[in-house]
Amino acid sequence: MKIIVAPGAFKHSLTALNAAEAIASGLTKSGLVADLVVLPIADGGNGTLDAFLADGGNWITVHTVDPLNRPISAPIGVLPDGETAVVEMALASGLELLRPDELNPLVATTYGTGLLLKAALDIGVKRIIVGMGGSATVDAGAGALQALGVHLLDSSGQPIAFGGGGLQSLVSMDTTDLDPRWREVELIIASDVTNPAVGENGAAAVFGPQKGATPDQIPLLDQGIGHFCEIIRIYLGIEITQREGSGAAGALSAGLLAFLGGSIQSGVDLLLDFNGFDNHLADADLVITGEGQMDSQTISGKGPIGVAHRALEHGVPTIALVGSLNTTDQLLHDAGIQAVLPIMTRPMPLADALRDAHSLLESAAIRLGYVLQMPKRG
Repeated sequence: MKIIVAPGAFKHSLTALNAAEAIASGLTKSGLVADLVVLPIADGGNGTLDAFLADGGNWITVHTVDPLNRPISAPIGVLPDGETAVVEMALASGLELLRPDELNPLVATTYGTGLLLKAALDIGVKRIIVGMGGSATVDAGAGALQALGVHLLDSSGQPIAFGGGGLQSLVSMDTTDLDPRWREVELIIASDVTNPAVGENGAAAVFGPQKGATPDQIPLLDQGIGHFCEIIRIYLGIEITQREGSGAAGALSAGLLAFLGGSIQSGVDLLLDFNGFDNHLADADLVITGEGQMDSQTISGKGPIGVAHRALEHGVPTIALVGSLNTTDQLLHDAGIQAVLPIMTRPMPLADALRDAHSLLESAAIRLGYVLQMPKRG
């Protein structure tokens, strides 16, 4: 039996690689004899850098800032080809860098992501993959662009304030100090979010609440992004507000596309192509995926569904191990997931589940391994 172990991250507890190792360990402890292929996955959000560098590459530590502009260090990666860098925006501008009481998209900035991008540019690569997702920001990438040399100015000729709350004061912009090397680098935005930048399905309305935005703040954030995009239209002649995927990571996609060009591509498809997933499927018997919470966002195209779709095309069944399930089984089945197995065996506080995620996942894999060894009659 050949089994591909391809889970995503279990947010706040396990990276995709940690999750894959726990599953592989559990299957082995069950006594199952199988060829286990470990391929941790990500869709552009948390764990993207880990997944791309799982089989090699170089990690580079960068001095940057978190969403509240506090100094931190964060990694970027260079793939084995030496020509492709990977930047995971959540490592500088992500939700997991802040305590719940610190969440405030009116002031949270992507400036730190801009510093990561600058470091990647300085390496001299030919392309940069930017993983989108898990952001604490709704600033349309204004902070990142400021870090890259774009001057975003208010009516007094001063830089606008960081965060989504500063966008409304934007009056003019100057790209004189934007590094000309960006014209020579291919920028790939890795995201499975199709939302536009503004509107009822936009960055503020859909994703603002999970970043701490109150009902009163959401219209202000949406208006700020809309105003920012209008100034872009006036100065750059680019209409970006309704472009599919421009709302990813608090509309960071919109800002990067407008000033740096590039394209939006499915994050999970990028990774699956990179790690040769289809080649492994050719003679596989089973795929095991998973994530912390399987819900409606999973169905819309997150990592596990991307894995299941690929497997379904090759006639390979997929089983998911999850922390919790919050969507209908039929939708998952139609997407290619044959079964979903929660890893918890009893009710427990969330804090305990996060703390014990590795052992819970490993134990669930042991139980699954026992099932896979059941003799067939006939």
